[in-house]
Amino acid sequence: MLSVTIMSTIKIVFKGEAESVILPGDTGVFEVLSFHKRVLSRLLKGIIEVDGREFPIARGVAKVDRNNVMVVIEEE
Repeated sequence: MLSVTIMSTIKIVFKGEAESVILPGDTGVFEVLSFHKRVLSRLLKGIIEVDGREFPIARGVAKVDRNNVMVVIEEE
């Protein structure tokens, strides 16, 4: 299980646990599952999907470390 936090500069957009997070990375869309290796990625315009829930973004940054996914976004 992943601990996921998605925040903009003014609010927390999502905070909770998830089985899967799909992110629009700068080199392509990628999925994060439990025990994913450490990643720091720039995010491009697209959709973040957390267990089927969608969050549109303009851009952002994602950090994955030890089943924690922290995403800072600029909302559309």
